[in-house]
Amino acid sequence: MLGTDFVTGSPNWLDLGSPDTDAAAAFYGAVLGWQFVSAGPDTGGYGFFQVDGKTVAALGPLTEEGAKSAWMIHFKTDDITATVQSVTAGGGTVRMEPMDVMGEGMLAQATDPQGAQFALWQPGRTAGLELTSAPNTLLWAELHAPDPEADIAFYQGLFGWRTQDMPAPGMTYRVLSTSEGDQQDASFGGAAPLNDGEGELPRWVPYFHATDTDATIATAQSNGGSVLMPATDVPEVGRMAWLGDPFGAVFALLTPDPRM
Repeated sequence: MLGTDFVTGSPNWLDLGSPDTDAAAAFYGAVLGWQFVSAGPDTGGYGFFQVDGKTVAALGPLTEEGAKSAWMIHFKTDDITATVQSVTAGGGTVRMEPMDVMGEGMLAQATDPQGAQFALWQPGRTAGLELTSAPNTLLWAELHAPDPEADIAFYQGLFGWRTQDMPAPGMTYRVLSTSEGDQQDASFGGAAPLNDGEGELPRWVPYFHATDTDATIATAQSNGGSVLMPATDVPEVGRMAWLGDPFGAVFALLTPDPRM
């Protein structure tokens, strides 16, 4: 499960681009109990979502022309320049070249060959998120792509990820792990094919730990959110659902099976 001892290829940051940061902060505050803390007057409205004083995600205004509200998962690299070169060599697109973020780290943004957007973070003063895999925090990152095997190969060229197949109804789900340590302990996410005929776009979907998925869904709906995939029980995983926030950003909830 995802931790905060980040290694190469770990999801180590997560932020939301929104057209209305005040409304987005209010929504996630109501749904997940997050507190929004500004990063300062010189950061263009960017700030941090916190739980018990620890950063669990971030929020900022949309900066790309034509961009839609979405969650962006960042992956750790120790050499962002080399990783960006590997993105291009592997058939991906670099949307934002590496830039220094006030000494906190180096940031770049990219799109994989099948259209899923992601970011790279080379730590400086900020290693990454301060709390994960706890209630109301990130615990899983899931890639949805037309051809998961081909897309995984792209990311393996960047980070050396390992995979393990897990049978699932109508498909093979691929569990993703970083290249270091015990493979199961190093797992942080998975990859699945797009659902045919549903208009789903290639994307990375963040899963947040919900203590009660159904209650959290009800709170989301009462605050302007929408249900994209109703709550369902997945054997040996837990109860999960996909939601959209009031501006269309997609995220998921998971109440882990207590036996796992």
